[in-house]
Formats: sequence, C-alpha cells, structure tokens
Amino acid sequence: MSEIKTYRDLTVWQKAVDLVADAYRLSDRFPRSEEFALRLQLRRAAVSVPANIAEGHGRTGIGEYLHHLSIAHGSIAELETLLTVAVRLGYLDGPVVDAIHSQSEEVGRLIRALMRRLRERAEGEKSQRR
Repeated sequence: MSEIKTYRDLTVWQKAVDLVADAYRLSDRFPRSEEFALRLQLRRAAVSVPANIAEGHGRTGIGEYLHHLSIAHGSIAELETLLTVAVRLGYLDGPVVDAIHSQSEEVGRLIRALMRRLRERAEGEKSQRR
C-alpha cells in the first residue's frame, strides 16, 4: 500500500473525480431547458463529492475531516436522487443510470470506510493520551 501524501493519492478521491466526469457526460443528454436547473444541480452535487474529500483532507483536525466526508457522502445521496428524477422525467434511461449508480455506491462505501478508519484513529489517539 502506497503512502498517502495528498488527497490526490486517495482512491476514494480518484473514483469520485471519475464519477464527476461521468455525471457531466450524462447530464449533457438533458434538454436545453434543463441547462440551469436539474443539469446544473446534478453537476454541483457530483463536484461536491471530491471537493469535500479534498477539503477535509486539507483540514488539520480529524473532526473537520469527518465533517467534510459527511458532506461528500450526503452529496452522493443528492446525486443519486437527481439521477432518479432525470430517469422519471425521461431524460435518461435506467440502464445508462445503473452504471453511474454503481460508481456512486462504490464511492459511498469508500467514504464510509475512510470515516471508520479516521474514527478508529481518533479513538486510538484519545486512549493514548489517557
């Protein structure tokens, strides 16, 4: 396992950036009338995921890092909801969305795993101070 020097070394961040690229490509299929509505909201939710992972990694405390990971995890749920709305409106079809749902679920699992590790590290640090 290689050493994590920056947020760019995190697998979760890399996969979240891939998710952004795919979300942008999918949202290009939306009608022009959605340019400043659903399309923009979907893109913002997608970008929020790696942005919050990076920002949290750049913070000095574990609590702050966990807070930003929680926001990133919430943005995953928002993205999935917006994709569901796009399918219901007929802008995307189910099979096209299934692949990006799988990606978002994987990123969500990775975020939760990172949060677990950070909590364990915080508990370990707390018990060492006792």
